[in-house]
Amino acid sequence: MAEAEAEEAVGAGAGEAFEAVEAAPGRELTAPGARRESAPGAGPGAVPGAEAGVRPLGGSARVRQVREGLRGYGLIVAMWIRSTMTYRASFALSAVGNAAITLLDFVTISIMFSHVDVLGGFTLPEIALLYGSCSASLGLADLLMGNTDRIGARIRDGSLDTMLVRPVPVLAQVAADRFALRRLGRVMQGLGVLGWALWSLDVDWTAGKALMVPVMIVAGAAIFAAVMVTGAAFQFIAGDAAEVQNSFTYGGCTMLQYPPTIFAKDLLRGVTFIVPLAFVNWLPALYVLGRPDPLGLPGWAAYLSPLVAFVVFLPASLAWRAGVRSYRSTGS
Repeated sequence: MAEAEAEEAVGAGAGEAFEAVEAAPGRELTAPGARRESAPGAGPGAVPGAEAGVRPLGGSARVRQVREGLRGYGLIVAMWIRSTMTYRASFALSAVGNAAITLLDFVTISIMFSHVDVLGGFTLPEIALLYGSCSASLGLADLLMGNTDRIGARIRDGSLDTMLVRPVPVLAQVAADRFALRRLGRVMQGLGVLGWALWSLDVDWTAGKALMVPVMIVAGAAIFAAVMVTGAAFQFIAGDAAEVQNSFTYGGCTMLQYPPTIFAKDLLRGVTFIVPLAFVNWLPALYVLGRPDPLGLPGWAAYLSPLVAFVVFLPASLAWRAGVRSYRSTGS
């Protein structure tokens, strides 16, 4: 009942938010990254702005579009936060429950260490560093971009059409839709385990290692977010591939919670050079711990995580744009 009332409240405020974006000076209704033109041969059911017949925007227009997209994202998120905080006790219980459920993974690891002293040469605090950093990064990406896995359902039921005609970039709307503030529980739980690990470890701290910890979390979240956007773009073709997307995000995080020394070299090469999940926390954590990389990569490779996040976002954004342009309405 509370959730239904919250959704009703958000629906009532949605019009005001979109009107605020539409009223921005010089605002034009455009498809993401392009000016609308009539596309020759566009068949029935095609949604304006999703055709291939578009002209790229100039540099200043792109900057303005990004700025307006962030503004629209913030307005939608603010609506959902206001609706969530209407029932504060419900939010608190949901956040605590989310944190408790995700903490069970680390409890399982702790129980395993009651029978062994090391796993792959790593002690419990060292694995806690891997677990906490990965969990915090995924939690942050899930909080900001986690709803992109619902794009398949919107494609099937035709509700994506309404997003295409709103004066806000589609990706911003998809990411902010049903913004779940309770997911902060996973972030806080991961940071708690990470804090315990850093307190328990005997690390020879330097300025570079101290800086690596927050960079690892933020860059890891960006890499996970790029994977989520790529998975959402794939759903324009597959129709519904949310589980495929989750296998690389949630499944990838589960893998990254364990030391790389227990995995085969071929798998390590795959998650380093193909789907670069190793840059989420493996390489940065090995640098902080002063351990060598199993593949023999130099220590400075740990500093490449922000660059890798940027590089991964390039094909992700191109795939998303291609998916939106290829979209055809269901006609419903």
